Amino acid sequence: MSAANIYRLEELPDRVGGVLGISEWIAIDQAKIDGFAAATGDRQWIHIDAARAAASPFGTTIAHGFLTLSLLPLMSSTAFAIVDVGTSINYGLNRVRFPAPVPVGSRVRGRFDLLACETVTGGVQLTIKVTVEREGSDRPVCVAEALSRRFTATSDNSPQQSYARSRASDV
Repeated sequence: MSAANIYRLEELPDRVGGVLGISEWIAIDQAKIDGFAAATGDRQWIHIDAARAAASPFGTTIAHGFLTLSLLPLMSSTAFAIVDVGTSINYGLNRVRFPAPVPVGSRVRGRFDLLACETVTGGVQLTIKVTVEREGSDRPVCVAEALSRRFTATSDNSPQQSYARSRASDV
């Protein structure tokens, strides 16, 4: 898979307030849900017990909210790319909500809106609103404000040094 929209770091300040991209659709099957349950230890019946979930208000198993959230890197990789980045760091989240469920058999995709682009030592910090939608639904299944740091490929400093200095200025 390749990104639909290609950017350079220097372009990003002018993109604040705009859409960086929309990802490809991702299928959510029971194997993906079961794998996430095994990896995280979250084996609540609504996710993994099809017979019991059939009698629930959802009528089927549903994906974990955090499974949906964990797909953001995959989604972003098909939505946009920043070509002159040496290192990317997931810096955290300001806010996350799961307004609607993701029933097994659904397809989801993410829309990435750039809210802020701030200079940090050796690169930039991006604040991106991600809205994950489910095919055929009017309500988003996840809305998150994600933070990432993108360090230049040509920085005189190693990404570890730049990251450590930028983190130290946060405290």
